[in-house]
Amino acid sequence: MSALTTHKRRLATIQQLVLGAAESLFPGYFALVMATGVVSIACRLLGYPRLSLVLLGLNWVAYTALWFLTALRLAFYRRRMVEDMFNHQRAPGFFTVVAGTCVLGTQSSIVAGAQTIAEMLWYVGLGLWLVVMYAFFTAVTVRERKPSLAAGINGAWLIAAVATQSIVVLRGAIDSQGAPAVEIQFLCLVMFMVGCMLYLAIITLIFYRLTFVPLATRDFGPPYWINMGAVAITTLAGSTLILAAGRWTLLADYLPFLKGFTLFFWSAATWWIPFLLALMVWRYLVRGDRVAYEPALWGMVFPLGMYATGTYQLSRALDLPFLAAIPKGMVVVAILAWLATFVGLLTHLSRITWAGVRSAAKGG
Repeated sequence: MSALTTHKRRLATIQQLVLGAAESLFPGYFALVMATGVVSIACRLLGYPRLSLVLLGLNWVAYTALWFLTALRLAFYRRRMVEDMFNHQRAPGFFTVVAGTCVLGTQSSIVAGAQTIAEMLWYVGLGLWLVVMYAFFTAVTVRERKPSLAAGINGAWLIAAVATQSIVVLRGAIDSQGAPAVEIQFLCLVMFMVGCMLYLAIITLIFYRLTFVPLATRDFGPPYWINMGAVAITTLAGSTLILAAGRWTLLADYLPFLKGFTLFFWSAATWWIPFLLALMVWRYLVRGDRVAYEPALWGMVFPLGMYATGTYQLSRALDLPFLAAIPKGMVVVAILAWLATFVGLLTHLSRITWAGVRSAAKGG
């Protein structure tokens, strides 16, 4: 076999692997960017600056790679993307594109001080929010055949609220030393309210499913950690607005409401943690389910990092220094969870690559 033939086969194998990854790309894979970004931010705020910079570099690589695969999917497998948008289970994952963009912008601002890049990502995130938000809710509404509540909803639906609040958080990071135009201040206040509305509307359906519908062990997957992550980022968004109230003149009249509502959502996030841990114990220890890597695991890492960051900012916003002890411990848990999931990702990618190489070798 000539060197040229070998080279062509290798290129064909790589092309096949990349196109295969694009075709089957999980819509919620941008949760990888969300998780890496928020853990990096927590590390920066809580005393791990070098690690936060490493995670920033990795996150830009992941964000670029995921957009590359998304572009290929849009170009060659558009029908699969449309089918996903009409799928009640998979469609909520598209909101991770919005949240991932905004979290990366916040990370770039806080960790590297890249305000220009952060502002560009804010406008990109806002545009994506408009497209994904109304495409998703329109698609699942007009769908003729709809699944039952048990089969159609899970914690991933709450990424709609996460995406909405991520816009508020990023804007707060961009204008941490000043004030944006009053129209942007108003927009951020409205987005905070919309995010709260989405959480309260969706969590009611999820809570009903959890308590009144029989569920299998596989139903208690990582997406249910978004139940906590959505209120954790709402806590962060509210704390961001409270801390900005001294500079953002529009917020002054709403400050008492913001403080009360933000504490309410932090309390809800805290309540979820023991319950979710109990469900994990039931699934993996009592029922003996096997722990294996899946893209949705990033949706579990994200809430851990977000709870650490949200609690830290809440302690500052409400002047409650005793709360600062919680994020110091939670950030370590988030780092370990990120590392374990990242190792799982690398192992998963190596297996896919090796399987592709072996398949190509047999074909030759």
